[in-house]
Amino acid sequence: MTEKDAAPSNLNIANVLTVIRILGVPLFGWLLLIDGGQDEWLRVWSWVAFVLLMATDKIDGDLARKHGLITDFGKIADPIADKALTGMAFVGLAIIFDHWLFWTVTILMLVREWGITVMRFFMVRRGVVMPASRGGKLKTVLQAFAIAGYLLPFELWDNLVSDLLRWVTHGVMAATVVVTVVTGVQYVVEARRLSRTPAR
Repeated sequence: MTEKDAAPSNLNIANVLTVIRILGVPLFGWLLLIDGGQDEWLRVWSWVAFVLLMATDKIDGDLARKHGLITDFGKIADPIADKALTGMAFVGLAIIFDHWLFWTVTILMLVREWGITVMRFFMVRRGVVMPASRGGKLKTVLQAFAIAGYLLPFELWDNLVSDLLRWVTHGVMAATVVVTVVTGVQYVVEARRLSRTPAR
C-alpha cells in the first residue's frame, strides 16, 4: 500500500474540530442557562458560541473532503457533535421559553434526529452508508438559523425590528419542522428499501 493509499490518521484537523464542537456543547449550554436565560448579554454570548461551533461543522467537512481526511471516527463523531449541539440548543430554549409548543417542537426534533442517527448506525452494520440528502442538509441550515434567531433576545431591538425578527424566526422554525418531518420519513422509506437488499 502506498502512502497515498494509506488511510488518514484519526488525529487530523477535521476530527480535532469535531471534538472541539463536542467539548463546546457544555460551555454553550452553560452560557444559555446559567441565569435561566434572562441575562441578555449571556444570551448574546451563547449566540456567539453557537455560531462559532456551527461554523466548525462546515469547516471540518470542507477540510476532510478537500484533503482526504475522511475517517470512520469522523463519520461517527461528526453527526453526534451536530445532534448534541442542536439538541442542547432546543432543550435550553424550551426551558427558557417554557411553552408547550416549544417543548413539542423540541421533542419532535430530538426523536427525529437521534432516531435517524441510530437507524443509520444499524444500516452501517449492514454495510450500507446513508449519506445526508439535500433535504437533510437544508434541514440543518434551517435549524441553525431558527436556533440562532431564538438565542438572541428580541428585546435587544426596538419594537418594530423586534416584531419583524420574531415573526421571521417563527417562520423559519415552522419551515424547519416541516422539512424535519418530511426528510425523516424519506430516510425511513430509503432505509426500508435498502434493508431489502442482502447484507454485505
